[in-house]
Amino acid sequence: MTLRIRMLPVLSAVVAVALPPSIALADTLQAGPGDPAWMHLGANALLWAHIGGGAIGMVTGVVALASRKGQRVHRAAGSIFFLAMFMAYAIGAGVAPFLETGQRPNFVAGIMALYLLVSGAMAARRRNAKAGAPEVIGLIVALSITAAGVIFMRMGAASPSGTVDGSPPPAFLLFTIAGIFAAAGELHVLIRKQLSNVSRIARHLWRMCFSLFIASGSFFLGQMQVFPEAIQDSVLLPILALAPLPVMLFWLGKVRFDAWRRRRMKAAIAA
Repeated sequence: MTLRIRMLPVLSAVVAVALPPSIALADTLQAGPGDPAWMHLGANALLWAHIGGGAIGMVTGVVALASRKGQRVHRAAGSIFFLAMFMAYAIGAGVAPFLETGQRPNFVAGIMALYLLVSGAMAARRRNAKAGAPEVIGLIVALSITAAGVIFMRMGAASPSGTVDGSPPPAFLLFTIAGIFAAAGELHVLIRKQLSNVSRIARHLWRMCFSLFIASGSFFLGQMQVFPEAIQDSVLLPILALAPLPVMLFWLGKVRFDAWRRRRMKAAIAA
């Protein structure tokens, strides 16, 4: 986890260097035939870093979920997941405002995914940390995401097309629900001042899993055209897109059940 946090400045610098070309790029992140070489290089770097980061992140995310928690495989997969997804989300959120077509929902989704990823990773690292500035900042971000979801739903309902940049109002329930849960989590930490180990692990689990869900949904449902038509017409893609959510619920239930069982065993021994 220390490696992941220390790599944040490096990743941020890489993304910052790569983002300027995006201001002049077209909707597909491809430079035009007459554009200078640096724009072509910048476009390719952004595109492949985004795709590669997302692909590696989803694979390592599955490995982290399937492996025994706290063991070497889990920690290694989690570290790679964090680094890969941080790059993919940062590029996605950074590029979205400069694309030719409206990308407001994608921009907010990228910010939300980044917020959940970073705060989830910090929950695993800060074992005995007390509430402070990270939770205050997190609360502001979570409330902003919630507000964006509500605003987009109202805008979509009032729009002649019934959408906001191509997304219908029900799609923005994701922002609202995730933002409310995240804000409640930040308030919980601020009120309690410090989380128990069980609450800390649960915070880590749901935030990392939901961040993975944003990636899986964006890929399997948002990029359906890259799959064969037979798969596009099946239920496989929705199942893969939603898969992180039941897995998240399983691990959250297991964490709570294990904690309850330990308390019962201690009570039985004490009696």
